[in-house]
Order: sequence, then C-alpha cells, then structure tokens
Amino acid sequence: MNPTEDLPLILEAEQLVPLLGQEDLLIVDLCNPRLYSQSHVPGAVNVAPQSMVSGVQPAAGKLPAIEQINQMLSNIGYSEDKHIVVYDDEGGGWAGRFIWTLDVIGHKKYSYLNGGAHVWLKEGHPTESTINRPEPTQVNAQIDDAMLISKDAIIASLEDSDTVIWDARSAAEYRGEKVFAQRGGHIPGAVNLEWTLAMDHDRNLRIRGDIASILEQLGITQEKKIITHCQSHHRSGFTYLVGKSLGYTIKAYDGSWSEWGNLPDTPIEV
Repeated sequence: MNPTEDLPLILEAEQLVPLLGQEDLLIVDLCNPRLYSQSHVPGAVNVAPQSMVSGVQPAAGKLPAIEQINQMLSNIGYSEDKHIVVYDDEGGGWAGRFIWTLDVIGHKKYSYLNGGAHVWLKEGHPTESTINRPEPTQVNAQIDDAMLISKDAIIASLEDSDTVIWDARSAAEYRGEKVFAQRGGHIPGAVNLEWTLAMDHDRNLRIRGDIASILEQLGITQEKKIITHCQSHHRSGFTYLVGKSLGYTIKAYDGSWSEWGNLPDTPIEV
C-alpha cells in the first residue's frame, strides 16, 4: 500500500515523520526565508507567499493569472500525482491560502501540517538547513471558476438565510475602527471571528479542538454555505482551511475587504 494514500487533510507531525523521503510527497514550506534557511522539515521546498497573489492594487490579494500559478508550481517540481503537505510559521494563513489555490486548480491530494513550523521545531522533530531546489516540471493547470466567488455573487447572497459570511479580520477592522481601505466596516450580516481565535495557543498553534462548537455559537454551521474573507485573503486562508477540515461547504472571497472596502457602492455595516 502506498503510504501517502488517504492521508488526512489535517496531518499531525507524528504522522509526517515516517513519510519523509517518499518520492510522491511534496512538502511546501511557506515560512520566512530566513527561518527556512536555518531549519525546516527535511525535503521541504520554500515558496514565497507573494507568488500566490496578483499584487495588483487595490485588491492585491486576488488570485493571480494562471501563468503565474503554473510558474510557481513548476518551480517546486509540482505534478498531479504528488501528495502535497503544506505548512507555514504563522499558524496556517499562507498554508491555507496555498491549499485554496490547489482547490482552484483542482488538485485534491493535500494535507496541512497542523501547527506548522511552531509544532515541528518546538516539539523536536527532524530538521535540515539544505536549500532544496527541485527540477522544474511542466505545469499546465487550469482555473476552476466554481471555486471562486465574486463581489456580485456575494451581494446576491446577502438575503440568503442559508449563506453565512465569516469575516476573519480583527474585531476593530470589523467594527470599522481600524480602516485599511477607503471605507471601513463589514459586509452586511457577516459574522466576525478573528483567525487567531481558531488556533490553540497552548498547543503551538494547532487548530483548536473545540472550534466547531465555537463556530456553531456564531451560526457558522455544517448546513450553511460559508464564505470567508479578510483584508487580502491571507488570514482567511486559515479560516478556509478550518472550514474544510470540519467538512463545511466553504468558499473564500479573494477580493476580500481590499476590494469591497475600496468600491464606492458595495453595501457596508459598521
């Protein structure tokens, strides 16, 4: 049996250790390059988060052109057959964004290393400092539009009682007290739970074991269609991942507040 078959979405460090060195495993490190150069999971390839975003203002966090995605994947030796394990050094924002990107191109074989570098380094798992540079591959991925949601689709869903918007920004941003766009506030009806509140800070930033009950109290539940966002779909990379880990129907709005709050006519509550 192939040891990477049927790996769970949320992968614990103890599950990854015996798989290190497997040819059909691609480990993606989204940590600060300085940390990566000092210590990382053996075999991991470092990816700059900037390669996953368009960089075009004002909504710089939107999905980039497919050519940019294909180039990023080529650089890390991507192939459709590989199981991809993703981690970062911040609790899952960029790792979740990478998993969302994989969903957008239809790649389904992936796992998140729960707690990322915090767990791996603080709990004594094997490391290396080798800068891994795989042989580039030919990548011709395509974007699945069904995995994307536009501002117009969100506006159309605002009266839908089966849809709930999870705003992953800080409470001050949600209330319009901290403003990083032309306008502050939140999408009407959106529910606020800051992304870091879904992390267990006593267990090296693993996903909280009680996160489902916390979300249920907010009305973010299994039977709802969930849309998550933040300012640039970085923090909401993690909340997207959390929703997926619970089996929820969830999409991420990559335009996020940097698009919504910079438009003159989008509806806003404060």
